[in-house]
Amino acid sequence: MIDLTAFMQADGSIHIKASAADIQNPKTEIALPNGNWVIIRFGYSLTGRQNHPASPEATGLEVDKLDKEAVKKYINTYLDMYKDATGGLMGAKGLQYMILDSYEAGHMTWTKNFPEEFLKRRGYSIKTWIPVLTGRIVQNTTASEKFLWDFRKTIGELIAENHYDVIGEELHKRNMKRYTESHEDRRIYLADGMDVKRNADIPMSAMWTPGSLTGGDNEEVRSEGDIRESASVANIYGKPIVAAESMTSIQNAFSFHPGKLKRTADMELASGLNRFVIHTSVHQPLDDKMPGFSLGPFGQYFTRQETWAEQAKAWIDYLARSSYMLQQGKNIADVLYYYGENQNITWLTREKLPAVPAGYEFDFVNATALLNAIDFKNGKLTAISGNTYQLLVLDESAKNMTLPVLKKINQLVKTGAKLVGAKPQQSPSLSDDVAEFERVVNELWNNPNVLKGSIADALAAINVQEDVVIKNNVAKILYRHRKAGSLDIYWLNNRSQNVEDIEATFRVAGKVPELWFAETGKTEALSYHIANGFTKVKLHMEPNDALFVVFKNTATKNSVELPPVKVKELTSIEGPWDINFQKNRGAPFTAKFNKLASWTDNADTGIKYFSGTATYTKTINASANWFTKDAELWLNLGDVKNIAELSVNGKPLGIVWKKPFRVNVTSALKPGNNKIEIKVTNLWVNRLIGDAQPGVTNKITYTTMPFYQPDAPLLPAGLLGPVTIMAVTRK
Repeated sequence: MIDLTAFMQADGSIHIKASAADIQNPKTEIALPNGNWVIIRFGYSLTGRQNHPASPEATGLEVDKLDKEAVKKYINTYLDMYKDATGGLMGAKGLQYMILDSYEAGHMTWTKNFPEEFLKRRGYSIKTWIPVLTGRIVQNTTASEKFLWDFRKTIGELIAENHYDVIGEELHKRNMKRYTESHEDRRIYLADGMDVKRNADIPMSAMWTPGSLTGGDNEEVRSEGDIRESASVANIYGKPIVAAESMTSIQNAFSFHPGKLKRTADMELASGLNRFVIHTSVHQPLDDKMPGFSLGPFGQYFTRQETWAEQAKAWIDYLARSSYMLQQGKNIADVLYYYGENQNITWLTREKLPAVPAGYEFDFVNATALLNAIDFKNGKLTAISGNTYQLLVLDESAKNMTLPVLKKINQLVKTGAKLVGAKPQQSPSLSDDVAEFERVVNELWNNPNVLKGSIADALAAINVQEDVVIKNNVAKILYRHRKAGSLDIYWLNNRSQNVEDIEATFRVAGKVPELWFAETGKTEALSYHIANGFTKVKLHMEPNDALFVVFKNTATKNSVELPPVKVKELTSIEGPWDINFQKNRGAPFTAKFNKLASWTDNADTGIKYFSGTATYTKTINASANWFTKDAELWLNLGDVKNIAELSVNGKPLGIVWKKPFRVNVTSALKPGNNKIEIKVTNLWVNRLIGDAQPGVTNKITYTTMPFYQPDAPLLPAGLLGPVTIMAVTRK
C-alpha cells in the first residue's frame, strides 16, 4: 500500500517513473516497485439526502452530522429563525425544548476531517486501509474486518458527539433543553443509542400501537427495548424523566380511544417511561373541519376535534398520575445487562428481550457507560446516579469486546463484582493488542466472581431473591419498582383481557402496603402478611388493570386480614331509554330505545353512522332496602362504546373509559325516583364510513386523506349494557 496523495498534480496527473534513478523531482515523481499495481482515487461528495417529512419550504439537504462546525451553524440558523418568530421567547419564558426525532437521514460515511478523527480515536492512520472500503482485502480478511469495525465505530462516535451533543450544547446556551430519540429500527444507523441519549436532558424513544408497523394484537418488542434504552440512560446517568413518542399509529385512523390505548400506554410504563409525548396532536385551526387535519396516515389523532376531546381529562389524569408516581425516587433493578459494542438495542430486542428471569428488573449498559459511569462500591455495582445492581451480564455479542472494556470489567470483578455470560473471544478492533487481550481475558475468567450457568443460576448463587413474585396468575403481570426515601412504590400491570386474582410477594418488610389507583387518585387498605423479609398481598386485577402498591408507614403487625369485599346485584335497569343525539352530526335529535343496542344496528342511517355524543336518560325507582350503613351503591354500565360520563339527579359522578364501566353512586342516589343521565361518546369511524357511502353529497366530516371505503366495517357504538345497580360491602 502506497499513499500517492502528495504526488498528485493540480491537473489530477501522477508522474510514475520506471525506477528511482529516473526521478528528476522527488516531490512530484515516484517510482513503484515491479509488479501489477492498481491505482485507486478516492473523493467524497454530498449524499443528496433531504430531510423528511416536511413542507416544501422546510425541505433541504441533511446537514453533515459528522461535522461539528456544520452542525453548530445549522442548528443556530434554525434557532435564530425561531427566536425571530417568537419575538425572543426562548428558554424559561418561552420555547423550552427541542425534540430530536428518530434518525432517518441515511448513511453518512465521511467528513472533511475524518482521517484526523480516525487517527485520534483509533490510534492508527486510515490512509493505507481505505481500499478496504472498496471491497479489497488489505493484509488479510481478519485485519480488514477489524478495520471496518473501527471505521463504523468512528462514524458512530462522531454522530453522537458532533450532531446530538453539539445541538444539546447550543440549546443550553439559549437556556433550552433537548429530548432525544435514536433511530427506532431497520434504518442505517451506526451510532449507539445510549451514547446518543447520554447527554440528553430527557432521553426519549418511541412506542407504536399494535398493528401499526407489524401485525398482531401486541406491541412490538423492539419498542419495549427502545424505551428500556432510554430508561437505562436515565437510571445510570441520573436523569429523572424518561419520555417516548407515545401510542403512535398508522392504519385504523380515528379508531383510538382511552380504553384501547391503555394497553400500549401501560406497556410504555412497564418499560420504564414516566412522561408521555402523545403522537400526534396536529394543529386544528378550523372549527368546521372535523375530524380535521392529520399528519398524513400517522396518528393517533389526539386533537381538539376528536369526538371524545371533552372527556379526555380522565384519560390524561390517568397518564399524569401514573407518570408522577414513576418519577419518584430511583428505579430498582438487580441486573446490569451489557449488550456489546457496535450493536443497537432495537436490533438486539427485535424479537425478544434479554432472558432476565421474571421477578427481576434490569438496565442495559453500553461500553461508554461501563467505562465512565459504573464502579463497584459497598458490595454492589454502582452507577454515577447512585443506582445499584447485583449482577453484570454479558450478552452473546460481548464475545467481540475491545480491550479497554475488557480491562474495566476485569477491574470490576477483581474488586468484587459478580459476572455471568458469554466469555469474550477477541477484540473487533485493530487498535488492540492481541496478546494483552488474551492475558486479561484469561485472568478475568479464572476469577471466582465469574459465575457459571444462566442468569437465574447466577442470581441464585449470590442469594439475590426476586423483587416481585406473582402466583395464581394466568396472564403475564408486569411490574416496576421505585424507591423514594422510605417509600417503596410498586406498579403492576395485568396484560390480559380477563380478571386476574393474584398473590404478589414483594421484597419489602416492616412497612404497611396500600393500594393506590391512578384512574381516580384514591387509595385502599390491603390485607398483608410479613415474613422472612418479604410482604405478601392478594390483589384483584380487572382486565388490563394497572395498580400501585405503595409501602409507606411502619407496620406494627406482621399480619392484617381485612374482611372480603362482597358484591350483590340489586336490580337490572331495562328499557326504554330516551336518547338525545349531538346536533349537526346526521342523527335525529331525539330517539327512544326499548332495549340497549349498538347504534350501528339501527334502521335510521343517521343513527347507524352517528359519531359523537348521545345522552341516555331514564328515571329509576330505588328501593329503601338498598340503603344500608355498610353498603356502597354502584352503577354498572356493562359494555360501553366507548366513553361514558354519568350524573345522577343532576350530580356529576365522573367519566368512565375502560372496563369495568362502574361508578360509585352512593352520594347521589336516594330512595324513590332518581334521574340517571349517561353521556356516551363513540369514535369518528362510523361517520367517516357513512360519508363515504355512494350518493352522499352533504358530508359531515372532513379529513386530509380518504381513510375509509364504503364497505369498511362499522364499529359498535353506544351504551350496550346490561346496566345494573350493585351493593358493595367492605365490612
